[in-house]
Amino acid sequence: MKALLFAAHGNADVLQYTEAKDPQAGADDVIVRVRASALNRIDVVQRAGSYTVPGFRLPHIGGLDLAGEIEFLGANAAQDTAWQIGDHVVVNPSLSNVSAASSLRNRDDLYGDLGVIGLNTYGGHAELCVAPASHLQRLPASMPFATAAAFPTAWMTAHHGLFAVGQLKEGEVVLIHAAASGVSSAAIQLAKAAGAIVLATAGSAAKCTHASALGADAVAINRDTDLVDWVRDHSGGHGANMVFDHVGPALWQTSLFAMAPQARLVSCGNTTGDSVSIPSLGHLFSQGLQILGSDAYRYSEFAPAWAHFCANNFDPCIDKIFDLHDGATAHRRLEQDQAVGKLVLRP
Repeated sequence: MKALLFAAHGNADVLQYTEAKDPQAGADDVIVRVRASALNRIDVVQRAGSYTVPGFRLPHIGGLDLAGEIEFLGANAAQDTAWQIGDHVVVNPSLSNVSAASSLRNRDDLYGDLGVIGLNTYGGHAELCVAPASHLQRLPASMPFATAAAFPTAWMTAHHGLFAVGQLKEGEVVLIHAAASGVSSAAIQLAKAAGAIVLATAGSAAKCTHASALGADAVAINRDTDLVDWVRDHSGGHGANMVFDHVGPALWQTSLFAMAPQARLVSCGNTTGDSVSIPSLGHLFSQGLQILGSDAYRYSEFAPAWAHFCANNFDPCIDKIFDLHDGATAHRRLEQDQAVGKLVLRP
């Protein structure tokens, strides 16, 4: 098969569009003919070598998020009448709850060596990808593959952070940073659908316009706005009940001071760095603020979140679709913060 892979860390030039071995399926696995695979920030970070997840090895084929057609069914999967050759599917890439007869088994430590397709196993930036049959969801008949490929990482990160971790409630004010990213684009839509008041920030006017189009109640450029005053102006003076953040240090202190009493800051990323400080412990404890780390979503969350995505007129927010052999160009676009939404690769 053809794949986009890298055998050494470095800039986007290390990516090679080349021949790779076809994946091998276990009895409980399927092989998916990939029709679309999304690019995520972690793909860029692992390629650069600035961070890699436990179990990562070179050479590597990235791509956590993939959708396509079932090409091959393992022996046990073939006996399951739920799936047939040619079915259109999206893959849950998190390898928790994988059966013993899968080639991807024994990678389910949520707080250690969690297996994730495209992170520490070969992923969807290829013509073929192996996945457990238990980790497939069916596409609606009219759904494009690119729409489905935009779902797994961005929407599951947002869904888990907002609801399982943050316990977002109807009527609450939620502050969402980096509004044009895939995760935040999903979070804006999910929070609005849940009845929250959404305040979104981004780095440019164009990205703020994107957030408004997704339903944000108010938007601000986070590089030239006093965000603490702005949040209070749009929350009746109280502040945000929740901050949903994967930016990290760049907006950390601002976020803490923009929070209402007993508010929650849900952290699900570290795009601008890995070290932050709490400017005032007195403010933290006197206001009853909570800082919550958003961990890996659970296997049981994927199917309901996918059903919710399919049942609503959500925007997958696809910025651009590239041919797989142009994957290096897609990496550069994401690395340079030019994307508004998701970048998708197509074999």
